[in-house]
Amino acid sequence: MNDGSYRGETIDLREVLNDILGAARENAWTIETMEGSVPGLYSLTRPCFQPRHAFYLSTGLHGDEPAGPLAVLELLRLNRWPPDADLWLCPCLNPTGFPLNRRENATGMDLNRDYRHLATPEIQAHVAWLARQPRFDVCVGLHEDWEAQGFYLYELNKGARASRAEKIIEAVARVCPIDESTTIEGRPAVHGCIRPGLDPTVRPQWPEAFYLIQNKTPLSYTLEAPSDFHLPVRIKALVTAVQTIMAVMSP
Repeated sequence: MNDGSYRGETIDLREVLNDILGAARENAWTIETMEGSVPGLYSLTRPCFQPRHAFYLSTGLHGDEPAGPLAVLELLRLNRWPPDADLWLCPCLNPTGFPLNRRENATGMDLNRDYRHLATPEIQAHVAWLARQPRFDVCVGLHEDWEAQGFYLYELNKGARASRAEKIIEAVARVCPIDESTTIEGRPAVHGCIRPGLDPTVRPQWPEAFYLIQNKTPLSYTLEAPSDFHLPVRIKALVTAVQTIMAVMSP
């Protein structure tokens, strides 16, 4: 059990990234290193011939959340992406945090609170990379929560787009318990779904998802696997959630 912080399984990030890059090469992804960043910060892209959608996926912002990079590896190996979607993928945005098994990067900064002020080289590089990309139809971030009682998600939905939240929860419930708490992380929750407000003036620190909803997409999901469960369960929950989002992408 986790007590005061994440105390579960860890990963050898160098090995996992090598496997991720290998799977990407096998399936015709373009691999780039983000300019001006710390070593190990990569972007993967794969366009399609006649795109109808633009899908963005990221993970690895917190170094004590190993299920995200492993879920990305599983998704790359499965290679079941929408045939009509251009794809963007960031497999690990905090490469210095994982060897330390801590949320923050090597200098003690929580990268997922730096998307407003851009104080860290990792987020500076990531935002500069994002600025060169087109807008996305949907963005998905893979995370874990060591305090959670089950899987839950955040939905940021600008313009009342069709929600996928309930379908995601329904699918994940088959492989992982759902956190049924009515308050999660200090926010109202309904059957594992949290829908924060979108007003930028009330958010002194921006997570990645909030930056994306303000600048790059009308629809964003942050998926939170429960770290108290075994690692394969967490990976399966995240993979199932991503596959469900892709399956219900609207024309």
